[in-house]
Amino acid sequence: MVKAGLLYSESHEWVEKDGNVGIVGISDHAQHELGSVVFIDLPKVGKVIKKGDAVGAVESVKAASDLYTPISGKIIEINEALENEPEMLNDNPYGAWIFKVEISEPQELDKLLSPEAYKEIAEE
Repeated sequence: MVKAGLLYSESHEWVEKDGNVGIVGISDHAQHELGSVVFIDLPKVGKVIKKGDAVGAVESVKAASDLYTPISGKIIEINEALENEPEMLNDNPYGAWIFKVEISEPQELDKLLSPEAYKEIAEE
């Protein structure tokens, strides 16, 4: 499932824009490919990040995968509930956001994929 109203990266993260804040999570396709998520290494609040940086990792019973940021800025909040319940990423990938970024380069949003474009690459 690809949720409308979000922007997507080719590395399977989604972004919801809320003013100058980007809310970031992983797509349903990503969680499905990973399988049952058992651990997440969350980024640090206050860290300045650049688009494409590996900012954490998601581990599942199948594999470990780096978590990339689709936008540049400063991490202002993390979803601490995921530390104790990483399986929320499987249960509700579009509700279980991972981190929030104060966006420093808003033009980067224009380079992300629409739901329709992301659906095409996710189905390949």
